[in-house]
Amino acid sequence: MEKGHISVQTENIFPIIKQFLYSDQEIFLREIVSNAVDATSKLKTLVSKGEISVDVDDLIIDIILDEKAKTLTISDQGIGMSEAEVKKYLNQVAFSSATDFLKKYKDEANIIGHFGLGFYSAFMVADKVEVITKSHKKSAKSVKWICKGDPAYEIGKGDRKARGTDIVLHISDDSKEFLDRARIQTLLDKYCKFLPVQIRFGTKTETEWTGEGDDRTSVETEVDNLINNTNPAWKKKPAKLKDDDYKDFYKEMYPYSQTPLFWIHLNIDFPFDLTGILYFPKLNNSMEVQKNKIQLYSNQVYVTDDVKEIVPEFLTLLHGVIDSPDIPLNVSRSYLQSDSNVKKITSYITKKVAEKLAKLFKKDREEFQSKWSEVGTFVKYGMLTEQKFHDKAVKFALLENLNKEFFTIEEYKEKIKAAQTDKHSKIICLYTNTPLEHHSYIESAKSYGYDVIKFDNVIDNHFMQHLEQKEADITFVRVDSDTVDNLVQKEETRESALGEKEQEKIKDLFETALGDGTSGQLDMKALSPEDHPVLITKPEFMRRMKEMQSMQGMDMSMMPDSHNIVVNTNHPLIAQKLLKMKSGEKKERFATYLYDLARLNQNMLKGEDMSKFIERSLEFVK
Repeated sequence: MEKGHISVQTENIFPIIKQFLYSDQEIFLREIVSNAVDATSKLKTLVSKGEISVDVDDLIIDIILDEKAKTLTISDQGIGMSEAEVKKYLNQVAFSSATDFLKKYKDEANIIGHFGLGFYSAFMVADKVEVITKSHKKSAKSVKWICKGDPAYEIGKGDRKARGTDIVLHISDDSKEFLDRARIQTLLDKYCKFLPVQIRFGTKTETEWTGEGDDRTSVETEVDNLINNTNPAWKKKPAKLKDDDYKDFYKEMYPYSQTPLFWIHLNIDFPFDLTGILYFPKLNNSMEVQKNKIQLYSNQVYVTDDVKEIVPEFLTLLHGVIDSPDIPLNVSRSYLQSDSNVKKITSYITKKVAEKLAKLFKKDREEFQSKWSEVGTFVKYGMLTEQKFHDKAVKFALLENLNKEFFTIEEYKEKIKAAQTDKHSKIICLYTNTPLEHHSYIESAKSYGYDVIKFDNVIDNHFMQHLEQKEADITFVRVDSDTVDNLVQKEETRESALGEKEQEKIKDLFETALGDGTSGQLDMKALSPEDHPVLITKPEFMRRMKEMQSMQGMDMSMMPDSHNIVVNTNHPLIAQKLLKMKSGEKKERFATYLYDLARLNQNMLKGEDMSKFIERSLEFVK
């Protein structure tokens, strides 16, 4: 048997390949199976060109685990190699030195498969690798190549009878996890699920049931354990797929997820090659748990589920597959490398998503509106983070009011501007994030002819500020804000049931009753007699700032819950009952009670304050 040295001018090339190129050990299986797929594809290409004539209909790649022998074998029926080809492709990892290698190839894109590097990932888990191969060429002899993870190798006669290649990995003691059948099955499911050549990992037991009711019997049979779907939906032409095909593929990828809302089939071959399917899942008002659901492939080889470099941030909430051989990867395929193609792909995906949403909105607005609670999260997130998407989405982004009516932003401005424009010519959009808690404020707003929209999504706090920046003539105000009361006062000044001196008495009474127990401003205002006797309003700016800081994880316990107190001088309990009470003590107690009712309406009574309020209420009942 011939012996020699692999063409490397340093003994350190193997540790570099092992430690530098491949940070994750499990990558080895993807690389070697991918090589087997390449060898099989090359054979099919030769047949299609008429260069050779062999049957390529049932070609298969076998993964064979032998726990006793401590080996893992990847066996293909592909093109195979002659002795000269073995020497050329396996022995000439020809770098002048490890240092030069690092310098030259560390940042270079698209060197997967060059110089046999994918094959050499085997030495991350094996202390010896055997390659037994036989070329497809007539009169070719089987060749056996052996290497123990250093530049020394042996090459001689092999014992393979049929065309193809066996890669036999002798698993090292520190990589015994790869002798576990379940571990290998998991890796094959992860990396090889959609490879274009059938992959088999031994057999599995299937149970078949016959008969009905008490007569049902089961029969267990051994069948091939086939790993992959060789022709996944994204590789097919959209015209040949029905809705059920898309849904079935979604179940194949995400078996425990709800049926998606809809999907986008990506299919482009210029100026770059890209296919894929992106699904809009049901988010249920949750964002973070949904990320990293898009899988990136390169010619059906799984690369990563971290696609933030090519998919805009807001679309990482989507599910699905993107497949492109034009995406530049580093040699271990572990991360993307930025170049002009990546930017073009990002722009293309954003454009396709915007076009799909616009088409759905235009084609069937009612159907689009019925899905807005789910779709809205994507749209709002996209408008916040992508200017180009905002420009398109502003035409189909919707605002929903409490009557469950939907409006585009322009439609809503037109609807409310007559009644809800303040003295500064700002259109005031009233909203609530908790309709039940804000019920009395909502009813009050409605009594003045105002409309209230629902903003209860996790992203709405950011979205309203975004719209305020983009739409200079609108501002968003929560329905319990002090701004609402100012809006009421805009058109006309109501006549108060109390004179100035009586109003001063009421104000002094409340100031005395409340003492230092509150922050904010105390105002006497002539509201409708149907409004509450005492209202608590919150400064919109301060409340928003507090909410935003809280969302960023800041401790808000030290910041006081700022609010203003509005005493309605036209309410009978103020204008008649409170003013006419004889006892100063009773007046203070009654003023405190009315204030506590306002606090209760704002869910501000808690702990000891709530207990005292209940005690005072019981005394009033007595």
